[in-house]
Amino acid sequence: MAQKNLKSKIESLLLVAGKPVSLKEIANNIGKSVAEVQNEINSLIEEYKNRGFRIIKKDEKYLLVSAQENAELVAKFLNEELRYELSAAALETLAIIVYKQPITRAEIENIRGTDCSRILRVLMIRGLIEEVGRKESPGRPILYGTTVKMLTYLGIESEDQLPKMEEIAVI
Repeated sequence: MAQKNLKSKIESLLLVAGKPVSLKEIANNIGKSVAEVQNEINSLIEEYKNRGFRIIKKDEKYLLVSAQENAELVAKFLNEELRYELSAAALETLAIIVYKQPITRAEIENIRGTDCSRILRVLMIRGLIEEVGRKESPGRPILYGTTVKMLTYLGIESEDQLPKMEEIAVI
């Protein structure tokens, strides 16, 4: 019964958090060890595989989200689009950030060969990327990385599900 109670507490915290939560934050709030919380979250992830919601992991933090296969239904219910139409340039820029993060605007522009200011702004407004720090170089340029929302946009639960760079590299 104690394990069921622990799962219930974890579910409640993830449900109301509305943002990614670390294992330490959950453990501190519940009064359990990080190892106990990790075991229960792993168990919940398995239990949710065929349910209408998932627990996804990004940067050692967890978030409760609706299942990707129900996105169209949820969007219709909420009367808003959950999957944005991005241009080919925006998708290309997002892919560069996914595989090279953390990365600066200048580094992205060097790869793409064109200005990316507007595209970075669009990706940030849509919550797919965020500022993750500053590079220790002249001018201390902003470093960009992906967000949990990017995982849901791509319909994956973890960045581990992305193809490896070697698998997609063009020869």
